[in-house]
Amino acid sequence: MIRTIVMLVFWVLAAPIAALIGFPWTFITGDVSLLYRLFMFGAWNGVQLAGVRVKTVGLDKLDPARTYIFMSNHVSNLDPPITIPLIPRRTSVMVKKELFTYPILGRAMRMGSLVPVDRGNRDAGIESVRISKQVVQQGLNMTIYVEGKRSFDGKLLPFKKGPFYLAMECGVPVVPVTISGTHYVMPKGRFSIKPGVATVIFHPPIEPQDFGSRDGLMEKVRAAIDMGLPEQYRNIESQSDVIH
Repeated sequence: MIRTIVMLVFWVLAAPIAALIGFPWTFITGDVSLLYRLFMFGAWNGVQLAGVRVKTVGLDKLDPARTYIFMSNHVSNLDPPITIPLIPRRTSVMVKKELFTYPILGRAMRMGSLVPVDRGNRDAGIESVRISKQVVQQGLNMTIYVEGKRSFDGKLLPFKKGPFYLAMECGVPVVPVTISGTHYVMPKGRFSIKPGVATVIFHPPIEPQDFGSRDGLMEKVRAAIDMGLPEQYRNIESQSDVIH
């Protein structure tokens, strides 16, 4: 519990400082990069203060000059503050649409090209895909937790179809991402953080010419993410498909 409180106190203290520096600069210049870097710095260091160490695999194999769609599993509230600061260059993410109603925060998120999403509304989901396509076409990366919610047991949930429509429409490489360890340090439903190691695996990009069909791309992404999980969390059927 103490580790969680330390992390939250750091975030509470760092956020106003970042806002006081970053918001005026962003609104005056129209450039959100400073604000983005400040919040990534705060997110990353808050997790470190909580006793979570991060190991990365495959990140050095990515070309930071290219635009990617990163598709990751999701098992903990710690996943975004761990994975997003690792993404080369700036990335957009999907955010609950309610947050866009806050005047200053909403304006900053729009300037940062974040994408509002309403998970309970199919038509709104289609609109989110359309906006995400515009974001990717600007040259920004897109990071998506393809299950749509956190897994309770660490195993993969069914994937949402929207990210794969997006990938097919944009025609940029897809990078499957496996995050493990956060299910141990802070699983869904628990507030306290245990010290531990989170591993983030960036699998080789799947190039557009190798996508095949939308469902085929989904299976490739699922197989890659699944094989990066600790053995006890893997889907046996998925492993069999990959082996054969």
